[in-house]
Amino acid sequence: MAKKDFYEVLGVNRDASDEDIKKAYRKLAMKHHPDRNPDNPNAEGHFKEAKEAYEILSDPQKRAAYDQYGHAGVDPQAGAGGFGGAGAGGFADAFGDIFGDIFGGGSRQQRSNVYRGADLRYNMEVSLEDAARGTESKIRIPVMAECETCHGSGAKPGTQPVTCATCGGHGQVRMQQGFFSIQQTCPKCHGSGKMVTSPCGTCHGDGRIKEQKTLAVKIPAGVDEGDRIRLSGEGEAGVNGGPPGDLYVVVHLKKHTIFERSGGDLHCEMPISFTTAALGGEIELPTLDGHAKMKIPAETQTGAAFRLRGKGIKALRSNEHGDLICHVVVETPVKLNGKQKELLQELEAINLQDASKHSPRAKSWMQKVTEFFQ
Repeated sequence: MAKKDFYEVLGVNRDASDEDIKKAYRKLAMKHHPDRNPDNPNAEGHFKEAKEAYEILSDPQKRAAYDQYGHAGVDPQAGAGGFGGAGAGGFADAFGDIFGDIFGGGSRQQRSNVYRGADLRYNMEVSLEDAARGTESKIRIPVMAECETCHGSGAKPGTQPVTCATCGGHGQVRMQQGFFSIQQTCPKCHGSGKMVTSPCGTCHGDGRIKEQKTLAVKIPAGVDEGDRIRLSGEGEAGVNGGPPGDLYVVVHLKKHTIFERSGGDLHCEMPISFTTAALGGEIELPTLDGHAKMKIPAETQTGAAFRLRGKGIKALRSNEHGDLICHVVVETPVKLNGKQKELLQELEAINLQDASKHSPRAKSWMQKVTEFFQ
């Protein structure tokens, strides 16, 4: 498939200035970045397409070759350049600025000083009844919160952090190793760009303190195992005035004594007597809304399933209730007295007179066994 024109990809004219090209790329990169579009499978392709166009058009030599020869002029297979990194002020700078905009940074110096707080996860156990109807619960979590004494600066009240003399406030220093110059985090201020000469007595210069926080969490009706509830801004406090992280409450369903959940449906096993299975009858079974009656037809076998419409759970993103599915288990009588044994033996004798009529499944199974050993 032929590549699109790079100017068309960025949406600029062929005489566009370097600044116009940079702005157009930043806009597209922020729009199509995969981290911003987790549910869009085409986003990554558009992002890479815009990145490739910017790599060429931000480099004067590659742009001149592209303007003269088109894609062939910048095809590395054809010996005209390739997709190496752009020069100073080119792709690397723009790409860094874009990631700053996407992830809440800003300039390089700002990103080295300000950090977003960490996200937190809390595992919450919820009963099946609460998951079906919804509820509100209070939780206590340990967090790193902003120090109220110094308001996150780490400095004693009445004082301010001073610019780090080692890195000049940049948070990074350059180390010369032979022909190479390596940029690394400042060992003195650890990348903050500032030094606290008079630490706060409450947080000891960290700007944050550990505390227990109580939060009210609303559990919506219909939540299921593994669902996440996001509490924006309830994670750990940011560093040096950075925004707080988020808290993710992960729902885990407690094991129920009667029901098992499968999506919106509920399943349960119901034991019935030998007589009810043979002659039929009516049984009463529990639901989340109380009790319901269900008719058992005559000659019901173990494993038969009966469905009660609308007696399940309304899923979180649905307006329809699931069903309650009852799996019948025929219970064999135990601790029989003499009279019961006598009656059952009499019944068995009658059944054997025409076994194929009264026990069709047994006959079918025996035929399969006979065929297997032939």
